[in-house]
Amino acid sequence: MSKTAIVTGGGTGVGKAMASALLADGYNVVITGRRREVLEAAASEWSAAYAGKVLVVPADISVPADVERLFTETVAKFGRLDLLVNNAGMSAPAVPIEDVPFETWTAMVGANLTGAFLCTQAAFRQMKAQVPQGGRIINNGSISATTPRPRSAPYTSTKHAITGLTKASALDGRPFNIACGQIDIGNASTDMTRAMASGVLQADGSTAIEPTIDASIIANAVVHMASLPLEANVLTMTVMATTMPFVGRG
Repeated sequence: MSKTAIVTGGGTGVGKAMASALLADGYNVVITGRRREVLEAAASEWSAAYAGKVLVVPADISVPADVERLFTETVAKFGRLDLLVNNAGMSAPAVPIEDVPFETWTAMVGANLTGAFLCTQAAFRQMKAQVPQGGRIINNGSISATTPRPRSAPYTSTKHAITGLTKASALDGRPFNIACGQIDIGNASTDMTRAMASGVLQADGSTAIEPTIDASIIANAVVHMASLPLEANVLTMTVMATTMPFVGRG
């Protein structure tokens, strides 16, 4: 029987690449995001090859009722949930910490942290209740989960918090055969990293063009993490452009 995955932020960028790779690996895939037209455009690309295996559920995952509907529709369509990929998130312009608008902070926390928490809650409820019990959760942490960029306090704070959520979920999931891991991504080529083509602010105050890697590389890493038996777990994995300024002093 096919396994079922939910990919948040699955209509664009890394999330879309993850969804495509999971479909190719045999999964039923539910993609969610706030814009129905974006999700349906992505699903239309897969419809010929994967008829009946893709479900589109528009949702704002920072809203509890939307999350409940997402999981209800998933189980109604496919019967169970084997994998949740908490990928959805947003970034913001680089500004000094004292100039960050409160609205930017709250939007970032909602999209990057609250949404992942609410989806994790819903996944735990379903994975504990279903037979056979268990499943896997993979969180998109970003390398900002360990090391910040300049002027990125809201984004960095939420991504550090994702690491805490990953570890707490991995611990709480042990008795129920629920594995939770995190993939920290460095410079996947998406709309979010397009600015790197013209240079981004570095810690020493300079601006530098940074290398990127194709999103399919990240997607294949997620498929590997998901392919493990539930008695094994990749707690953290960093996949990055080899020559990006991350390791050492940049």
